[in-house]
Amino acid sequence: MNQKKPVVHLTRKLPDSTETRMRELFDARLNDTDTPRTNEELVAMVKEADVLVPTVTDRIDADLIAVAGDQLKLIASFGTGVDHIDLAAAKARGITVTNTPGVLTEDTADVAMALMLAVPRRIAEGDKVTRTGEWTGWAPTGMLGHRINGKRLGIIGMGRIGCAVARRARGFGLSIHYHNRKPVHPETEAELEATYWESLDQMLSRVDIISVNCPHTPATQKLLTRERLEMMQPSAYLVNTSRGEVVDEEALAELLASRHIAGAGLDVYADEPNITKALLDLPNVVLLPHIGSATIEGRLEMGDKVIINIQTFWDGHAPRDRVIEAML
Repeated sequence: MNQKKPVVHLTRKLPDSTETRMRELFDARLNDTDTPRTNEELVAMVKEADVLVPTVTDRIDADLIAVAGDQLKLIASFGTGVDHIDLAAAKARGITVTNTPGVLTEDTADVAMALMLAVPRRIAEGDKVTRTGEWTGWAPTGMLGHRINGKRLGIIGMGRIGCAVARRARGFGLSIHYHNRKPVHPETEAELEATYWESLDQMLSRVDIISVNCPHTPATQKLLTRERLEMMQPSAYLVNTSRGEVVDEEALAELLASRHIAGAGLDVYADEPNITKALLDLPNVVLLPHIGSATIEGRLEMGDKVIINIQTFWDGHAPRDRVIEAML
């Protein structure tokens, strides 16, 4: 067991209770202003830190890892996705990478379900009409949307979050279809009464709502190309709570504007915090500021996982949440 407290650099402000516990256990260096660190500041951090605690807003690329001091042995990411970290470069330097899986599952699934309701039922449009005084009272044909009960949901990526989305969707009367690298366990498939599609293209043309729940990897970069988006039915909706890079955002905006796709609910974008301008003016799109995991409970559990990962590693054991590139 290592008696020296590790120098732990946090790139963003974390919950107070998480930071306090880190200060008790480690030589933790905090970011009180919560201003995203510049690349120059990140360089200074990796030259000094034993452990770096980045978030999705930090790009931990090969160039940054190359200038890290030999003492940097752990990157304990505060979040589930690791597409902001060059895992191959970290492995080459002997740096372990961990994340915080599992604790975000239910929260992200909640937001996906909320978007599935908000877009077809025109919730955001209705809120705007009411607030601006445009609403003149109930009318038989006013603010007509579409029900989701009885529709088909196609889930891209049937991992923890995908399964949680499916369980919620079944409660709203949706039938479950999914595309994954391989079928889920037969018991899970039976529980969800889910239909597996080996071909993503075939599924896209047959379902009423698409929910993107796969991780962003080189294999899923712009997985939903213009050609694939055009396969969707004109009455279909797209919901993305995964990563913006999985979807061709510009093509999506054009297809939404032309009503080739009925609507979309987005919580993530390809170049956050920048959003494709054409999306901002479309009434058939609900845009959220990447809040899929933004619950107090979730953030506290993420902090706990980061602390456990650091303590486990510093005690000389393999962290439970170690990220292995081949498993992504």
